Amino acid sequence: MTRRSLLASCAMLFGAALMPSLRAAASEGFEVTHSDDEWHKLLTPDQFAVLRKAATERPFTSKLLHEERKGVFACAGCDLDLFKSDTKFDSHTGWPSFWAPIDKAVVTDRDTSFGMIRDAVACRRCGGHLGHVFDDGPRPTGLRYCMNGIALTFKPAA
Repeated sequence: MTRRSLLASCAMLFGAALMPSLRAAASEGFEVTHSDDEWHKLLTPDQFAVLRKAATERPFTSKLLHEERKGVFACAGCDLDLFKSDTKFDSHTGWPSFWAPIDKAVVTDRDTSFGMIRDAVACRRCGGHLGHVFDDGPRPTGLRYCMNGIALTFKPAA
């Protein structure tokens, strides 16, 4: 069994099953869609660059990097709940990191930009680019969902 398949098996055991692909979600159509002009009105310029154009925010700049309250991190584009606060950890990378998304909240796709092979992570409802997932995270999944904080909002628990 390869390390990747072992991690995937562990992820399935803990509710972070292999995510559907972004291409499959896009071909079926996203639940939330807008024109670029509409997205520009709904998002800040930085949010638009990340969510709609797959830019990356500078490390250590996110207000959510040190957010430690109980609650849920949601998509800044469509407000879909994506990550529970109890899956957040300090990866020391400069971006908010999580070891698992909420079930069926995100989709992934192979990203070969910049001469690297990575898995891009997007919101399954609006297709907004969130960041990337790597296999160097903590237990129980061994995964690190390295997210752009500007692509997220935080909803504190009641």
